[in-house]
Amino acid sequence: MISVQNHRPLLSGNKWLPFFCIALLLAACSPKTRPVATTVKKPTDTEKKPDNTAEKPIKAPEQKVATIAMILPLNLEHLNPAQKYSPIQLSQANIAVEYYQGFKLALDSLTAYGNNYRLQIFDSKDEAMQAHDLALNAFIRSSDLIVGPVFPDGVKSFSGALSYSKGPILSPLSPANPSTIKSKNLITAIPPLEYHAWGAAEYINRTVKPKKIFILRSGFNQESDYAINFKKAIDSLSKKKVKVTNVYVIRGKLSSLLPQLSKTEKNVFVIPATDQAFLGVTLRSLDTLNKHYPVMVFGHPSWEKFSFLKPQLLQRLNTHITSTEKINYKAGATITFLRNYRRAYHVEPTEYAIKGFDEGLYFGKLLFTDKGMQSIEGTDFTGLHNGFHFVKKPGLGWINTHVNILMYTNFELKQVE
Repeated sequence: MISVQNHRPLLSGNKWLPFFCIALLLAACSPKTRPVATTVKKPTDTEKKPDNTAEKPIKAPEQKVATIAMILPLNLEHLNPAQKYSPIQLSQANIAVEYYQGFKLALDSLTAYGNNYRLQIFDSKDEAMQAHDLALNAFIRSSDLIVGPVFPDGVKSFSGALSYSKGPILSPLSPANPSTIKSKNLITAIPPLEYHAWGAAEYINRTVKPKKIFILRSGFNQESDYAINFKKAIDSLSKKKVKVTNVYVIRGKLSSLLPQLSKTEKNVFVIPATDQAFLGVTLRSLDTLNKHYPVMVFGHPSWEKFSFLKPQLLQRLNTHITSTEKINYKAGATITFLRNYRRAYHVEPTEYAIKGFDEGLYFGKLLFTDKGMQSIEGTDFTGLHNGFHFVKKPGLGWINTHVNILMYTNFELKQVE
């Protein structure tokens, strides 16, 4: 069982009713137990000596209860009619409610196996000081799993104040590099950009096996994290047998590369840029180049959400990207989840609800394994939204390194592996 009540709010992006419902959940009740009757032995006439002592009560075996503290940016003080949510606060609160509903639905499904959870919610208000203060809360410190805060600054403040805790701290939605937080108890569920670079490098080295790779850069510093880690990965995986060249492209000019290109084998270009103007010019130049030199492009994971990138062009360039957000809505498990979520909350689930469900299912199961949360590193999981493959890093906690490889086919992104 789960000790919070299963309220069913009508969620909407511009209504506050869900937050009122969440407010009702903030105080979790204690797990219910069934009382056991006390049996007393009565003396009979046939007994030589009366026995007035009572038998000791039979104690029912204690049922394990997994405690989970969830810290979300609900900003409940804005439910007061005298105050209003700002657009940013309302968006954050909606994300929090959607994530909670997915997580809660997962725990509800696990109670069918006899698992028992106590889930308690705390409002972080998306404030560093509030997160710092919550780290001193007795229930939170003693919980088997701490979920949140949601955003990087809150996680940093919270984990910094929490010098020790019974259970690990799950960063549920942020791909921030754990080196900026530095907590041995941290679980980073969304793979940081570094592991997208490693995922692309592993796929290229294993399937394409090129002799050369060109990293096309605009010069913005934001590209360095991806570019540096990609080169490290290729050097490690190929034992430096693959030549990686950084090329700073100005106004889409690629003519200097022609002597190094092949007309028969795929020419691999990695583009860590996200700037719209740079991508527009550079991709058009690659499209022209592709008429005489076979081109294969590997792009930044953010490309998946860029509407200005045309699928026709990306398909001609044999474009691949890494992603952690590919959902197969035709899969049986996804269809079942959608049906159950609509039945429970009377609204369509968002990507945050699906992430919450995946994480609730994965960590909810781990809490009832023999080794509990200590078995994170050796337990892989394929969810509706993404897979989990955690690696333990000294001083940084557990990091999910699983990314999907997607390719443009029939003018849409489809999973390669």
